[in-house]
Amino acid sequence: MLSVLDAFDPDHILLTLSEISRRSGLSLSTTHRLVGELRDWGALDRARDGRYSVGLRILELGGLAPQGLHLRDVALPYLGDLQHATHANVHLAVRDGHDVVYVESLHARDGVRVLSRLGGRWPMHATGTGQVLLAFASAEFRDEVLATKLRRFTPSTLSDPEDLRRALAQVRRTGVAIAEDQLTPEALALAVPLRGQRDRVVAALGVTVKTGSVSPHAVLPALSATARAISRALGAPSAMTPPAGTAGPRGGVAPPRPREGR
Repeated sequence: MLSVLDAFDPDHILLTLSEISRRSGLSLSTTHRLVGELRDWGALDRARDGRYSVGLRILELGGLAPQGLHLRDVALPYLGDLQHATHANVHLAVRDGHDVVYVESLHARDGVRVLSRLGGRWPMHATGTGQVLLAFASAEFRDEVLATKLRRFTPSTLSDPEDLRRALAQVRRTGVAIAEDQLTPEALALAVPLRGQRDRVVAALGVTVKTGSVSPHAVLPALSATARAISRALGAPSAMTPPAGTAGPRGGVAPPRPREGR
């Protein structure tokens, strides 16, 4: 059954029974039986043309994942305000293996078109949020990722291990990843870490705007303030009090407050 479900991906959302059989490596008779059981349970839906897609029951289960569920519940009231302040696409991401997975994704009405979506999975090296999570992971884990083949999505993707190593060191120094045109052409991504108990980095918060439409320094204050507010809600000790001499990150920008009724 897992092989059947694994036949679906962002490039193969609708599949015929024969396509599922071929992509899963199962016989047609076995595929027919398993697809029927999955459809009865709600894991698959069947369109009028006979093709199958992933059912809503899977979305219900995905929403119960502890790693993303609590984080999303805490962060969601702040994400809409961040989008309103920046007019950018907003992404909340966690690490899963060598990939970054988006547990929330808000697309701005007039924002740059990006590949990211709720539940989307991408290699860590090619996204701003992924680079944040990779930069603050253990040295052993970074070496493990850097030893793999780093896929190039655009000419700007950091696919050379040494270039990526230097970029990750910069992220650790500054606390922000700036990824320009690395996953999607004409898209500028900025991301910062979210911290929880014991100040451990538990997720990354990112925004994407059209390349050249705005200076990163114009977006960073709201992004940093939001990350600090979410980290404080997650119990991060370093986020409990604002930096000395300021009311918030970068020039006294106060962390956004979640709106009533959200």
